[in-house]
Amino acid sequence: MSYRRKPLEEIPEENTRIWSCTQPGCKGWMRDDFAFDCSPKCRLCDSPMVSGTRMLPQLVNSNGDLKAIKKGIPIK
Repeated sequence: MSYRRKPLEEIPEENTRIWSCTQPGCKGWMRDDFAFDCSPKCRLCDSPMVSGTRMLPQLVNSNGDLKAIKKGIPIK
């Protein structure tokens, strides 16, 4: 009896900065707030990514600026 359910709340959307893959066949993309590098590589095909915008639901990243986090020391 799904017709008796209350309508779902509308999720607010905003124009969000994203990174999208430059490879024509790849559909990889990520929000800029969740990227670890200033110019990330695609996690699916390891190609460079370009900056852009997309209308997406609002998300709050409570971890702060992930690009400012120090990377680990490489083991020799």
